[in-house]
Formats: sequence, structure tokens, C-alpha cells
Amino acid sequence: MAGPKVRLYLEQPLGQGQVILVEEGAANYLFAVMRLGAGAVVHVFNGRDGEWLAEVGEANKRRGTLICREQSRAQDYPPDLWLLFTPIKKERTNFIVEKAVELGVARVLPVSTRRMNSERLRQDKQQAHAVEAAEQCGATSVPEVAALTPLAALLTDWPAERRIYWADEIRAGEDQAWRGEAGAPAAILIGPEGGFTPEERELLHSLPFVTPIALGPRILRAETAAMAAITLWQTRFGDWR
Repeated sequence: MAGPKVRLYLEQPLGQGQVILVEEGAANYLFAVMRLGAGAVVHVFNGRDGEWLAEVGEANKRRGTLICREQSRAQDYPPDLWLLFTPIKKERTNFIVEKAVELGVARVLPVSTRRMNSERLRQDKQQAHAVEAAEQCGATSVPEVAALTPLAALLTDWPAERRIYWADEIRAGEDQAWRGEAGAPAAILIGPEGGFTPEERELLHSLPFVTPIALGPRILRAETAAMAAITLWQTRFGDWR
């Protein structure tokens, strides 16, 4: 009986006959946790060269080798959609990052706001969650999870051609007000659990590249709002059409 499909993200180049050295955590996962031995097949990707079938050459708990045999999928990328969100409690922030990758976001940008309900955000930990999500969902690329940045500072240097769809809970029950076109760069903004302050709302309303939208008739929790907004955008302008 064939074993479970194992996918692994690697930062090394991939190509026909390429020998890949596997060390530390990846080696432990493949050869100790999954108990793969010589001759087993692993699906590997690096975000640039597509997905490859790689055969285990050498295997032990601390290091081993993989040999690329053939490309199983060409490289592809999600639509040019970014997600901006204010970090919330740990497990719910993890959920947002993981599901954003699964739903097809190209970049994740955590933003700090006045009512942020989180003391800090570990960028390295969230990037690891993004990698794990990509491994599980079959993606061939991994979105960057940027460092936590103050919202006002991020908006100061924002590219005007990238429209921000702001999920404004005050507009619950109104028309959704989506406007745009397929292929255009875009971003979704999800606010903190307590909502934006009046000053932050005033700033957002003053920017011509920010479009407030409604997400149906009810006020949603932050993580639910992020998933709903991504899904709505994907069905209108992304690769779900």
C-alpha cells in the first residue's frame, strides 16, 4: 500500500537530477516522523521551480539526500492579492495566515493599530505557518509574511494603483460596493477586534485608493471577515471565476 503523500518546501534550486541535501528539521520530519527510507518519493517545491518528485537517496534522522526525478507540476502563483490584518489572539492569528495561503493570497502584511488585541507578532513563526499551509494545500509558492508595521506608516508609501478593499463593519447590511477588474493588483484590509478608531477611520476615508465594503448583513469576527473577503474577491476578480 502506498504511503501518505509527503510535500516539503525547500529553499534549494530544483531541477532534473538535482541532488538536495536535507538536514536538521526537514531530515527529522522525513526520516524519523514519516519514516521514509531510501527509494521513497517526496513532492518538493521551492516557490520558483514548480513541484518535483524527488527520490530519497540517503536517510537518517539528522541528514539525508533527495534526488529530483521529474517535475510533477509547473510553477504557478496566486492572484496579486495582499491581505492586511491586525493581529489578534495567537491561535486565531495562526488561522488567518494559514487560511489566507489556502485561499490564494500573494502576500500577508500584519498591521498594528490603536486597538490591536495582541502584544506582539513573531514574523518567523507566522512565515513557518505559511510554509506549512502551502505544503498541505498543494501550492507551489509561499506568500511572504511581512513584519508587523503601523497602519499609518504602511499607507504613507502605499502604491496608488493597488486598491485596498476595507471590510468596514459599520457597513454591514449595505451593498458590498466591490469595483475593480480582474488582474489588477489589490489588497484586503481587516481591522482589529474593537474596530478602527475615529482617527484611523478618517485616514482611511481620505485615501482615494481605499474602498469600504460590506461583508453581508452581519458583523463578523476578524478571522471570519478575512476569509469572507478573500473568497468574495476571488470569485469576482481572482482565479475562482
